[in-house]
Amino acid sequence: MSHMEDLINGLMGQDDKKAYECLKKLEEISNHASTIYRFFDIFVEMLDSDNSYIRTRGLLLIAVNTRWDADNKIDEIIDKYLKCINDERPITARQCIKALPSIVKYKPDLKKDIENALRSANLSKYKENMQHLIVKDIQKTLDDIGNL
Repeated sequence: MSHMEDLINGLMGQDDKKAYECLKKLEEISNHASTIYRFFDIFVEMLDSDNSYIRTRGLLLIAVNTRWDADNKIDEIIDKYLKCINDERPITARQCIKALPSIVKYKPDLKKDIENALRSANLSKYKENMQHLIVKDIQKTLDDIGNL
């Protein structure tokens, strides 16, 4: 197995610390080269995980690899991605929201869909203090997207 495949497999492991280290290495690689993009479909599958940490890792890797998306795969799964704005776990929702500007940066044609999803987010399932944080995240993301 290649080093890259070890990192990908490490994303789904039981050891959250190791999985986080794999995520950070894969994000760093993705910031400089397209070598991780070939695993895009695996990141999409991660969005269906019962484990919120795995969903979050998938979200983040999809976002960082949007810059390499010559096949327009993000366009095909954007609705699925945007459902994570309302993830059952508020931390996953927040990570999704914060990653959206990097998608818009490389896929400006998705801007309206993303803005609409942010504006129609249903935050009622979250505790009040978490709702407040998510509202702030949404506003910051809308501002960031508006400046792109």
